[in-house]
Order: sequence, then C-alpha cells, then structure tokens
Amino acid sequence: MTDTDTDTDTDTDTADALAAGLVAPRTRLPAPRPRHLALVLRTLGPLALLGTWALASATGALTQDVLASPGQVVGALDEIWRNGQLTDALGVSLTRAGLGLLFGAGAGLVLGVVTGFFRLGEELLDSAVQVLRTVPFLALVPLFMVWFGITETAKVALIAVATSFPMYVSTSGGVRNTDRKLIEAVRSFGLGRWAIVRTVVLPGALPALLSGLRLSMTLSVIALIAAEEINSTEGIGYLMAQAQNFSRTDILAVCILIYGVLGLLADGVVRVLERVLMPWRTQGATR
Repeated sequence: MTDTDTDTDTDTDTADALAAGLVAPRTRLPAPRPRHLALVLRTLGPLALLGTWALASATGALTQDVLASPGQVVGALDEIWRNGQLTDALGVSLTRAGLGLLFGAGAGLVLGVVTGFFRLGEELLDSAVQVLRTVPFLALVPLFMVWFGITETAKVALIAVATSFPMYVSTSGGVRNTDRKLIEAVRSFGLGRWAIVRTVVLPGALPALLSGLRLSMTLSVIALIAAEEINSTEGIGYLMAQAQNFSRTDILAVCILIYGVLGLLADGVVRVLERVLMPWRTQGATR
C-alpha cells in the first residue's frame, strides 16, 4: 500500500466520523505562565486587606482604641524591636513551638506507623488514640496546670498534644494505603519488618506524611497562642498580655501579625519540603 492510499483511507475515515457526529478529541495543553505571576497573585489579597485597613483608619471609621493604624503598628514594631522585647519574645515562643512540634509530630509518626503497618498495633492502640483525639486540646489546660504547674513543661506538653493527632491520622492512613504487592515483593528478598518500613512504607506514604506535618505545624502556632495564656512571663503571649493591660492596640496588632507570619512560614517550610522530596508532583501539576 502506497502513502497515497494511506492518506485516502485516513481522509475517508475522518469524513465517516464527521458524518456520524463524532468529533476528533483535542488535546488541551496548559498555557505557560510566568513564574512571577503566582507571587504577584498571592500578594494581591494581603495588599487589599492592608489598603482597606489604612483607608478605614485614615477616614476615622476605625479608631485607635479599636485598632491602631498601619503606620502606628509599624512604629510599635520598631519600638519593641529596638528595645529587644521582640527578639527575646520570638526566641522563647519559637522554642516552645519547636519543642512541642518535635515531640508531638514524632509521637504521631511512630504511633501512625505502628497502627498502620502492624495489625496488633492497630488493635491495641488505635481505638485509644481515636478516643483521645476527640478531646479538644484546650480542655487539657487546667489538667496540665495541675500536673506541671505554670512551668514551660505545661506549655510544651500542650503544643505536643495538639500536634500529635494530625500527624498520627495522616501517617496511619498513608501507611495503610501502601501497595501490599510491593511489600510482599520486598519481603520475598528477606527484608525484615522495620527495614520494609524504612525503605518502602515511609517513602510510599511521604505525601500523607507531609500533609500531616503541614497540619501539625499550623496547629503548633494555634496551640502556642493557647499555651502562652498560661501565666506566661515571657514570649509573644506575654507581650500581648502587657499590651492589653495598657490598651496598646498597636502592639496587640503586631503580636497578632507575628502569629500569622509564623503560620505562613510553617506552611512555606512544608511546601519547600514537598518540592525537594517530591519534585515530580510539582512538575506534573497542571491547573
């Protein structure tokens, strides 16, 4: 068959398909976007909020006793930065949140692997953990104060409890969804259980682990706010308490913004980890 005959057959098939009402599928390719466009779009929302805030303050719709203006907030930020209060408070608060996240996410990771990979672990531990997970961590504040007093231990323990359960749920689900055929194939080569967990299960559950870590890091900031309400004498929460006593809405706004920035940075850290550990997800994503 010659090329001419082949072209003729193709044209005939196309004509028959059109006559039958069939439409040839068209491949939809994502349009290329400039890299800086995403950054610009992400800043539009905060800039709009800032502009609304400044406009409301300038027109008198938002008075100083309700909320200080953006200029006053910047001045308060410069004030507590220069006198060293902000750096000291940030160091204390970040240490609390970091230690609580380390202990909580670590415990959730271990428990999630045990209950997700070992049937005996699931039967012994999962029901108890699920019961504890339904208890709001804020309800534990009075109990922790009785156990630990108003020491740093109570604050770190509260953050650890808050961050452990998201990591547990994500890890347990990710481990359970690991391909069992792959596990059996690796087991046939003589690998032990913990070697399989390290080399197969954890890498396979990596997307779920990072999702759990993102939730845990966000909750560490939320729990930090609650923990620093336990008679703190240092930290961002202590700055807020002092500002409340003197009706310094500018310093209160600075502290609230710092908490928000900490949460945003925590989310950014996980996004960077996703790009480094799972580059194929970023490269293949099209929206």
